[in-house]
Amino acid sequence: MTFHFEGLLIGICTFLIIGIFHPIVIKAEYHFGTRCWWVFLVAGVAGAVATVFIPSVFWASLTGVFAFSCFWSIKEVFEQERRVKRGWFPKNPKRKYNF
Repeated sequence: MTFHFEGLLIGICTFLIIGIFHPIVIKAEYHFGTRCWWVFLVAGVAGAVATVFIPSVFWASLTGVFAFSCFWSIKEVFEQERRVKRGWFPKNPKRKYNF
């Protein structure tokens, strides 16, 4: 009997990638505000393009997860600003807010 652990490993890595992006979005919004959305866009496009050229299904899958986590983070940066506005997360005292 042969076991194939690639699917399980992709699932674990996907979970970790998504989990890592949560604090990245919080820190990015805290330090840069919503101005940093374009960084996530560039990283997402680069990841999506790279995925097409990677021959390994495992690494292409993880690169795709990374790319679309970047795209999702664009939305989350703006949502994080709303959370800060509601008082759910602390404001950066060194930054000027429009609300």
